[in-house]
Amino acid sequence: MIPLHDDNPAASKPLVTALLLVACVLVFVWQLSLGARAGRYAMVSLGLIPSVLLGRTELPAELSVVAPPLTMLTSMFMHGGWLHLIGNMLFLWVFADNVEDSMGHGRFIAFYLMCGIAAALAQALPNPESTIPMVGASGAVSGVLGAYLLLYPHARVLTVIPLGIWFPVMRIPAGILLTLWFALQLLSNWLMQASGKGGGVAFRAHIGGFVAGMLLIPLMKRPRVRLWAPPR
Repeated sequence: MIPLHDDNPAASKPLVTALLLVACVLVFVWQLSLGARAGRYAMVSLGLIPSVLLGRTELPAELSVVAPPLTMLTSMFMHGGWLHLIGNMLFLWVFADNVEDSMGHGRFIAFYLMCGIAAALAQALPNPESTIPMVGASGAVSGVLGAYLLLYPHARVLTVIPLGIWFPVMRIPAGILLTLWFALQLLSNWLMQASGKGGGVAFRAHIGGFVAGMLLIPLMKRPRVRLWAPPR
């Protein structure tokens, strides 16, 4: 399911959301400018590698450009390809403006980064020997989705539903859309674990970020903002 737009306008300009989007795009353009080989080195140096983060292994000196804990932040702004970037930025743009509006610009920065860190730990801790770099904003964006679910479940989201060669567009309540999205992450992670094969998608990070967003939003929203807001 591909969200396009919600019917829930924000009262303030989503300045931080826009800055995060621009930052991710600029970092990806920088990645492309490095070329294939140097781009891979950048992914290793700035991506989150569980075994390095948790002290099981070390990078070669020439690739160790930031302290391992900082890769929980640097990895949030890097992406593995255009589709990876576009997907994350689309979800960020559709849902983050209202979450930012609910808590203000400063708190939203802290919220976003905390969700990203929670997602990184959710991915790394269950598999501390992994040497696969994790990059992408999807963990932090998942936190935004978790917060939106509790804030505005009745908002309707214009959504494309790919069904083979048919792409119907429907307005779906955010509560249904985001619950289905989270269920898909749980199912996908279970299937990956059951198959015993690793994958290119960090489903545990999505799950960890989403749960972090749900836990943090009651603490970080403005007092006047209600959870489970009724439809307008």
